[in-house]
Amino acid sequence: MADHSNKKNIALLGTSLPRECGIATFTQDLIDGFEHLRDFNKPRIIAVNNGTAYSYNEQVIIQIEQHNKAEYAKAAISINHSDIDLLIVQHEFGIYGGESGEYLIDFVENLRIPFIITFHTVLKKPTTKQKYIMTRLGELSVKVITMAQNTVMDLFAIYSIHSHKIEVIHHGVPEVQTQSREQIKAQYGYKDRRIISTFGFLNPGKGIEYGIEAMQQIVAQHPEALYIVFGKTHPVVSQHSGEVYRDSLIHLVHKLNLNEHVLFVDKLLTQEEIIMSLVMSDIYMTPYLSEDQAVSGTLAYAVGYGRVIVSTPYQYAREMLSEGRGLLANFRDSDSLAMCILDLLNNPAKKQELETQTLKLGRTMMWGEIATLYATQIRMLIHSSNYLTRSVI
Repeated sequence: MADHSNKKNIALLGTSLPRECGIATFTQDLIDGFEHLRDFNKPRIIAVNNGTAYSYNEQVIIQIEQHNKAEYAKAAISINHSDIDLLIVQHEFGIYGGESGEYLIDFVENLRIPFIITFHTVLKKPTTKQKYIMTRLGELSVKVITMAQNTVMDLFAIYSIHSHKIEVIHHGVPEVQTQSREQIKAQYGYKDRRIISTFGFLNPGKGIEYGIEAMQQIVAQHPEALYIVFGKTHPVVSQHSGEVYRDSLIHLVHKLNLNEHVLFVDKLLTQEEIIMSLVMSDIYMTPYLSEDQAVSGTLAYAVGYGRVIVSTPYQYAREMLSEGRGLLANFRDSDSLAMCILDLLNNPAKKQELETQTLKLGRTMMWGEIATLYATQIRMLIHSSNYLTRSVI
């Protein structure tokens, strides 16, 4: 049998599948990306729960109840006595307990092995507590991972994290082999339609109502156009307000007489279904409302598969759609969205050029590539940590 004694052992702290959470999907995809790296054992997970009992598989080795403060330090101490060489902490506001997730500080302050912090959100205007948490995480970590270049200066200027500690690694994208766009359209009964799509958990910040309003102008010139909104309501939104937002969108579709031109697919898509929805799309749209959104996993997926993208100019979109990779519309402006989409539908050559440029970046974002970049950082950090803790006799 092969000797595994020299293989590196890492773990990830965050949410874990089957919990319905973007961080859980990210965590699993990153772990799967390590499968082709021979000097690593399969990473393990410390899963944060939200009061629900989940049927985890064996890769979850420790569970922390989100709102139980004592469990954070206890989990850190358990990790200190394990064979884990390095921990990757997934940070997103809302998945850890305490004010703004402050219980995570108890965890890292009790941790005695090196850890990387991956920031999924970098706020330009944090509260005092949010700023303290991110600054402290940056201070105690051995490396800070951000998914967008636009956040590097904010991490330095707002959160006092030195640039030498920051590494930019793109959000990963799963690599799935599919049929062509036209073949998938035909398979799902959309052979003669021009598909505009959005996918992801539905919540009021997505601005879908502006996309729906834009369809009025679009179908006037392109009656074959169909806007498909893929995804169920975000679990947190559903818990607090039910389907109020989705119902308001459905009402808007009826009001504007767009029943034949807007379709809701109310389900949590599998990874394969997400990729199929993207590949069959002529245009991917993110009409989001918040300018400060530093990262969007859904937009990353669309870039990964070379879709031509129309988006509002939030931080991540401005960065990812630069250099001829998409079109930016104004916030809360259905006329602007319609103008961009019509520009593409009326100019096939322009649309093809944007897809080509987007795919060049997208090919570098597959999870295998992203895991390799993480692994490179981890190898250096483990070596440095071992060197620094080595006794000199």
